[in-house]
Amino acid sequence: MIINKEQLVKMAQEREQELIKLTSDLIKINSENPIGSQREVIDFVMNYLKESGIEGDEVKANEEFPCILAKMGNDLGPSIILNGHVDVVPAGDPSKWDFDPFGGEVTDKLILGRGTSDMKAGVAGILFAMRLLKESGAEIKGNIRLHIVSDEESGGQFGTKWLIEDGYGDHADACIVAEPTSNYTIEIGQKGSNELILKAYGTPAHGSLGNYKGDNAIIKLSKVLINIGMLHEVKGNYRDDQAQALKNSKYIASNKLDMPGIENVIDHVTASVGTIQGGTKLNMVPDYCEAHVDVRLPVGVDIQELEEKIKSMIEKSGVEGVEYEVEWKNYGNSTPMEAPIVQAIKKNAEELWGIEVLPAYQWASSDARYYREKGIPTIQYGPSNTEGIHSYNENVDIEDVLNANKIYLLSLCDLLGVE
Repeated sequence: MIINKEQLVKMAQEREQELIKLTSDLIKINSENPIGSQREVIDFVMNYLKESGIEGDEVKANEEFPCILAKMGNDLGPSIILNGHVDVVPAGDPSKWDFDPFGGEVTDKLILGRGTSDMKAGVAGILFAMRLLKESGAEIKGNIRLHIVSDEESGGQFGTKWLIEDGYGDHADACIVAEPTSNYTIEIGQKGSNELILKAYGTPAHGSLGNYKGDNAIIKLSKVLINIGMLHEVKGNYRDDQAQALKNSKYIASNKLDMPGIENVIDHVTASVGTIQGGTKLNMVPDYCEAHVDVRLPVGVDIQELEEKIKSMIEKSGVEGVEYEVEWKNYGNSTPMEAPIVQAIKKNAEELWGIEVLPAYQWASSDARYYREKGIPTIQYGPSNTEGIHSYNENVDIEDVLNANKIYLLSLCDLLGVE
């Protein structure tokens, strides 16, 4: 019997309660990062794969942050990676939640709990898609490679970053990261995230003589930081074939964030002073102070132009003895709009939701960049209610979960030759 796409969608519809339960079960496992362990949730996923008839392997650089690799299919066509992280940010103060953050409660329309949107609903969607394909016996032309990782919320040192650096991301034709987006957005690119360190050097003295003696490093650095907005003047450089995605991105940012001028976050450098440390004792004029600045780079930014702007910012302060340190590692990256993975997700999402779905750039960053840096066309698309992500009362719409699963399933069919 030859299984087609329509039959697979019917299977998904008939078994929707399985997907809802899978999402809820994942939520019930506390996998906070960095304060907890991902051992229990990884064991759960390994068991789920085994029950689905899919062979998986555990790999790890750290015992508390294991990852899972699995593969199904053959080498007769494209290789598609499905990526998802199972760690979640800490739930924080329990009294600020209206429900148990690890209760996995299901209402008429919502699934409630920490990690529902970021991103256990997405993980459930890709796992269930693989299970349906495996159990159906559908003949796929190519293979699906699953990357379930532990350490996304703390930077990927033991997660996707480690996997890719260890060679597990080589030779793939596309990658779907099931991170939260919205039903009308496919994220095809993102800004690069880097750390700028500003250092001010002064001269110590007794605090009682501070107005007359010594050179206060904290005050010196504050005169520089007041001009941090100068870095926001530096823009990215976009090719003609990136113009539509840039336009989409600005439209989405303007509507989603609803703040005057917020659309500029997409194609301009942003710099946020995250921490500042200086001084050793109250009654001493501090002779050293440093600030760590979160700098996000748009696609195509000119690093030389940005460094000149940093120097100008320091010079404008009128103080001496201020230096900066930065190692530009992460740059803005993108996948072409015409890539088959983008077009497959777009077509199926639009048909299922009955709305226009816009390929766009993300103003933040995620694990997707590691695949793009390897030349793998990569997109993010996943179910979410964004207002609860990294906050209290996180939840996800059941309809979003069910539809995302069908979109993954149909897109895999299109890419892997299932008629």
